[in-house]
Amino acid sequence: MTADPTADNPEAITLALHEAATADQLDSMADDVVLELGWGRLIFGQTFADPERLAEVLRQEGQGRRDICIYAREPHVLVSKAPAELFIDPSHTYRLRFAEVEDSGSTPTGFRVRTLAERADADEMNRVYLRCGMVPAPTDVLWDNHREQPSVDYLVAVSDEDGTVLGTVTGVDHVALFSDPENGSSLWTLAVDPTAALPGVGAALTRALASLYRDRGRAYMDLSVAHDNVAAIALYEKLGFARVPVMAVKRKNAINEPLFTHPPETVDDLNPYARILADEAMRRGIWVEVLDAEAGEMRLSHGGRTVVTRESLSEYTSAVAMARCDDKRLTRRIVSEAGITVPKGRLATFDQADHDFLAEVGDVVVKPTRGEQGKGITVGVDSAEELDAALARAREQHPEVLIEQRAEGDDLRLVVIDGKVVAAALRMPAEITGTGRHTIRELIETQSRRRAAATGGESQIPIDAVTENTVREAGYTFDDVLPEGERLRVRRTANLHQGGTIHDVTATVHPELCRVAVAAAAAIGIPVTGIDLLVPDVTKPEYAFIEANERPGLANHEPQPTAQAFVDFLFPNQPGLPQAWTPDEVQS
Repeated sequence: MTADPTADNPEAITLALHEAATADQLDSMADDVVLELGWGRLIFGQTFADPERLAEVLRQEGQGRRDICIYAREPHVLVSKAPAELFIDPSHTYRLRFAEVEDSGSTPTGFRVRTLAERADADEMNRVYLRCGMVPAPTDVLWDNHREQPSVDYLVAVSDEDGTVLGTVTGVDHVALFSDPENGSSLWTLAVDPTAALPGVGAALTRALASLYRDRGRAYMDLSVAHDNVAAIALYEKLGFARVPVMAVKRKNAINEPLFTHPPETVDDLNPYARILADEAMRRGIWVEVLDAEAGEMRLSHGGRTVVTRESLSEYTSAVAMARCDDKRLTRRIVSEAGITVPKGRLATFDQADHDFLAEVGDVVVKPTRGEQGKGITVGVDSAEELDAALARAREQHPEVLIEQRAEGDDLRLVVIDGKVVAAALRMPAEITGTGRHTIRELIETQSRRRAAATGGESQIPIDAVTENTVREAGYTFDDVLPEGERLRVRRTANLHQGGTIHDVTATVHPELCRVAVAAAAAIGIPVTGIDLLVPDVTKPEYAFIEANERPGLANHEPQPTAQAFVDFLFPNQPGLPQAWTPDEVQS
């Protein structure tokens, strides 16, 4: 095993490390090393003797790619060779020195970490990348690297329950790649599915990759992390990584633009639901003027056409249509008259008649007639005491309260834009998975932080009376330790803002459900809406209509082309979007 030149001088930079290497080691190192990873190339700057040659390689970056040059010997000189095209990445490099940190040897709970087993694993890696907002890689590149490139190691974390891929990480063995005299390795593209309920996936992937390279006799493992990614930095430092003065250089492209330029004023302050639309508009050359970042209001202009939007609500949604969606009682009546099935319900009178209705149907949902984000809604009310408490909660949001017979099934959201269904997703209530070590409160707080991080703070699990009652009905308290592997729903409603998760089913949803969504939107007279149905099975036609949302969160449905469809609707002369479902496609 080659000695670690950093042992006596832990703050040594890459140049000094190479000066400590022997002539034979340097001679044996490959020249001008570039590694293709699909989403872009890793360019190992220490293998380039000529900075002009290195700059030229970076300038050859392909469209839609994300090349990274790491370990450049003089990054400031490199950037000076093409200052209009290159910049120093505002990220930190962290290093885990194996001689200084022992392997923790902790065993994951509820999942395991393994290498790729089949080509489908590469597809699942890309699914996780997309959910994390990262650039995906061609499946062929991932799979070919796994089989044929000994310097690249792909690991995935898979659920013990159903084999679902929860996260992934890529490792590069510098010795196998270019006979690195520093005897190093590096970690790249660590990604954890934001809907994963199990804690510790990212830490387990990092430990597993470090253990792999430690066993091979490598001296250290490096990684690059954005300077403002506080949560990731805290994780890496907890695992024993320490910062080293190594810089990365990137090319100025559309993907990297936020790193080297200022976007239009206050665009960065927009929430994810407005930002996804602003990004799509700017990508097409549509002028974006932020009117109120907090409210998500923008003015979009192109070719003499100007439209004001508030997230997915625009001037083309009439006040009448908006009022119809806002009043759930009115929505029920309109869609029912259009032949759409609605649950049996009544407007609460806050007297014995409410209890008589509960006795008649047995199980109800209580919700304010006006409101959003799931506030004031109680699902699964089946006793007089619960009904009184649920009515009081709903009345805090609005004086008029609706009581509906509870329909069986899962919560299906269908996004309808301009008479077409462009996305369909099941919305599942917040759920935790036991580790056998953590209390239910700790698991909820961990899952809530993960959901908040994945949604820009939009999705969090409230620690309130509803959550406490839901946990209590399952036979637990917040202070109980949930057994390992046991799954527990901690909210009844599937609303994203209450910690719920979203699972895309656009490819499998039954055509009749799409027809119902389009018909409901037409009856209400609204061009952009989220239609909520309760369905026993998304592949079958049975349903019950719940409500229509006049301002659906389009960012929740990536990678479905909701933002593209919305901008297509606002600016119909712009390039079209991929095929969406229309009423003519219903199979007889």
